[in-house]
Amino acid sequence: MLKQARTVLTSMPLVALPALAADANYQTGITSVGPAMFIFTIAGALLLTLIFRSAANHAARFVTAQIGQWRIRTALDKRSPDVLHDFILPGAYGGLAKIDHAILTAGGILCIQTKHYNGIVFGGEDEAQWTNVDGVKRRRFLNPLIQNEGRRRALTKVVPDVPVANLVIFTGSVEFTSAPPQNVIHVRDLESFIAKFVFGPSKIEDWDAVWLTVKAAALTDESSRKDHAAQLSFS
Repeated sequence: MLKQARTVLTSMPLVALPALAADANYQTGITSVGPAMFIFTIAGALLLTLIFRSAANHAARFVTAQIGQWRIRTALDKRSPDVLHDFILPGAYGGLAKIDHAILTAGGILCIQTKHYNGIVFGGEDEAQWTNVDGVKRRRFLNPLIQNEGRRRALTKVVPDVPVANLVIFTGSVEFTSAPPQNVIHVRDLESFIAKFVFGPSKIEDWDAVWLTVKAAALTDESSRKDHAAQLSFS
């Protein structure tokens, strides 16, 4: 009997041996990769979804910010021909100051800084930092009134006798938990704000000369922009 079994094994083709090993519960070293591949596929799909969602949110934020800037520019350009956008001045205490917008109105100049946020914003006039809550995201940012005050002073240094006011404009679907500080508005209120804003008394007689002085001091060349960017990188 044993001899007969040896004869069968000797004459059996090699391709039949794996089947025999399986029938005999022998370990062949071959395992199933189906579950592992499924897990990796699901993980990859989730990762791609997160990346896509982050990129989509970033793109949407960029587009809405650009729309907000366009709304501000349009409103200012309609209000007065004497408007400057995105320019640099020598800082009041050295360095350079980048001003988002400036407009000459009856009685003085509005020095404008823009901020784009969604969600809720809250902060006091004298607080160093304000808070933005957008869904589950919570971030702190510099008080824009304090930030823009240095820019306002840079503009005042160019035209010392001219009243210059600090104005912060928010774009985006932002809401304030309470009445915002004075001179902090949403872009939808820009035109009415300018129409009602009253500067203090001034003795300026030649407003054209004032604006020519501001335009002459404004830096818009690429070299100045690079210098300002370098200044920010070291601050």
